[in-house]
Amino acid sequence: MSQYQVSIDIGGTFTDCVVSDGARLAVIKAPSTPPAFERGFMDALGLAARAFDCELADFLARTARIVHGTTVATNALVEGRAGAVGLICTAGHPDVLTLREAPRKRAFDWRLDYPRPFVPRNRTVEVRGRIDARGNEIAPLAEDDVRAAVDHFRRCPVDAVAVGLLWSVAEPAHERRVGEIVRELWPEVPVTLSHALNPIPREYRRTVATAIDASLHGIVPAYLGRLEGAVREAGFEGSLLVANCQGGMMTVDEIAARPIHAVMSGPTLAPVAALELSDEPDIVVIDMGGTTFDVSAIRARALIRTTEAPIGDDLLGLPKIDVRSVGAGGGSIAWVDAGGLLRVGPVSAGADPGPAAYGRGGTRPTVTDANLVLGLLDADYFLGGRLPLDADAAHRAVATVAEALGLEVAEAAYAIHVTSNENMIAAIEDITVNEGIDPRESFLVAGGGATACHIGEMAQALGIARFMVPGVAAGLSAFGGLVTDIRGEETATLHTSNRHFALDAVNRALAELHGRARRFLARAGVPEAERAYEYAFQARYKYQSWEIEAPFAPAEGALRADDVPVLADAFHAMHERIHTIREDEGEVEFTTWTVRAVGTGNAAALGTTQAQGAGRLPARGTRRVWLGEARAFRDLPVHDGNAPPPGAEVAGPALIDSDTTTILLLAGQRARADAQGNFHVASA
Repeated sequence: MSQYQVSIDIGGTFTDCVVSDGARLAVIKAPSTPPAFERGFMDALGLAARAFDCELADFLARTARIVHGTTVATNALVEGRAGAVGLICTAGHPDVLTLREAPRKRAFDWRLDYPRPFVPRNRTVEVRGRIDARGNEIAPLAEDDVRAAVDHFRRCPVDAVAVGLLWSVAEPAHERRVGEIVRELWPEVPVTLSHALNPIPREYRRTVATAIDASLHGIVPAYLGRLEGAVREAGFEGSLLVANCQGGMMTVDEIAARPIHAVMSGPTLAPVAALELSDEPDIVVIDMGGTTFDVSAIRARALIRTTEAPIGDDLLGLPKIDVRSVGAGGGSIAWVDAGGLLRVGPVSAGADPGPAAYGRGGTRPTVTDANLVLGLLDADYFLGGRLPLDADAAHRAVATVAEALGLEVAEAAYAIHVTSNENMIAAIEDITVNEGIDPRESFLVAGGGATACHIGEMAQALGIARFMVPGVAAGLSAFGGLVTDIRGEETATLHTSNRHFALDAVNRALAELHGRARRFLARAGVPEAERAYEYAFQARYKYQSWEIEAPFAPAEGALRADDVPVLADAFHAMHERIHTIREDEGEVEFTTWTVRAVGTGNAAALGTTQAQGAGRLPARGTRRVWLGEARAFRDLPVHDGNAPPPGAEVAGPALIDSDTTTILLLAGQRARADAQGNFHVASA
């Protein structure tokens, strides 16, 4: 009996599902169903079963694993629907979430309102007691203050409690006792302790991560419970795993216990997918969905992590894969501002009502409507014909912009199309040019169902000569779920320097972290032979304010005295790569140590999406398309991009239509299909 591997990524407009049976790879899209996203999840599984010619119960019975990338946590935070949190902090320090880390971003924008703290002062309670930076108790914990805090939170009321005490990373005894008292007095309320969730020395990042995690305890576990109940009731008996923000996956129980790891998790799978699809060393990964446009970068075959990930007005507080998003998707709404300028996004039509062309009551013009007016989309073949588009409704919607700008409808549609391109180009430049990277030296991997209509013009504008549109482009993040590993990480704070290195203390910390990482993999059911461990530290030059992360590889998990210069050199090299300078004689201060647990044997056996043997792409006639250079409609040849024969080539200007995407090739661009069904495009 064949075993299916399934990955489902829920977006704002569509729910993407990628299925492998070892011989075949299928991409399925179903409309998302906010706020009950589990319905769209089950709809996608139903369509997947139909694609493999079986009933849903039989399909699920033969499915070994489902990986899920969810937006539930992110949406709850962005839309202000997260639970109310009560914060317990050290006496004298109630404003950690208000003061943050000083306004390092947009420091001179005098119009910027001071953002509200994640937890307001009326739900912040101070407790007496003090631990110093070395872990010594300066003043005992005032337990009556904790009891008074619980009484206050009951009256507020709050949905969860976050505990963030000063220097709990050096000695957590006070924080643990606070947690015990809260649970004794109010056992039903979730409690998150900062030293257990995010043991780093920076108070704001540790505290805000703790508060965010607490706010999600009433949302993420409940959603995952409903979802797991639905798939189990439908006949699924395999492993259900959830994507995390580190570019891996965790069990449902692990994510439910630490729901902050689900925030912004889906988009982190796109660069994981790109690593699987391409052997290029430096890659820019883009993914245009219905609501957002996500950009990430890969350097020297390594995913880039960041501790600066924003969520609303705050930082996430945890390290995550560096994926940046802007409101530029197929459902982004076009509008004309008071000054007569055309804007596209960030507001999206979403899944309900969606673009006007979907025929679900939407009337405002979107990028999808503009692309339909331009002829880039086939109204009768959208999603392989499963969702016919209403060309007249799209025309009426775009006509409102045309009237406001004094343009013909086709010209207005092209203006919307180009404005969307510029928004996406700016996002690409933010993660490349603004980070000292020349995008022209990178290979571009384009994901998302809408991206291929835009990528040719964007690559041309950026000067990128080569790019790829994968066969699984419409479900790139979902595909990443099939090829990623189980991942978790354990962190500890231990301050030392290369000149006075606390070797025994560091090795004790690494041994403790390794033990916790090993237990994480055991809980996930990963066999010993498939377990791997990655090590990293955060360090800075003496007198610097901010640390950077560098990897290291201790022999058998322990450091020797002669490893200390190697650690310092790894920091010097990373500092030079990021900041272009290094100080080989400078003292290096190490602050944080991390062990990442990796379950390496979980990638699905992947099939292919293309036909076998050489040949040409089947012709599908012609379509009238508005070309920007000509400022007019032209009849372009249309080719069938489903199951492309390896080696098949198409020269632009032309269109390649498949069930889930349309590629626009410009003059001078040539696409060639590889053995995995991906189209590699090069400019002459």
